[in-house]
Amino acid sequence: MPKLKTNKSVTKKVKVTGKRKVLRRKTNQNHFNSKDSGKVGQRKRMDVTLFKTDAQNVLKSLPYAK
Repeated sequence: MPKLKTNKSVTKKVKVTGKRKVLRRKTNQNHFNSKDSGKVGQRKRMDVTLFKTDAQNVLKSLPYAK
């Protein structure tokens, strides 16, 4: 059986944890962040978990995920 190909664009956008949770980066944190309060800036730096159905689709495109 041949090797399976990973979808590279997906691997760059998400991170799979040990318990197979799929994390993504929060949006709106590229520029114009100086006007945000400290609490908002701190929340932007945290990763967000995907919904279960979206996570299942991502894990299908990552065949060798943990």
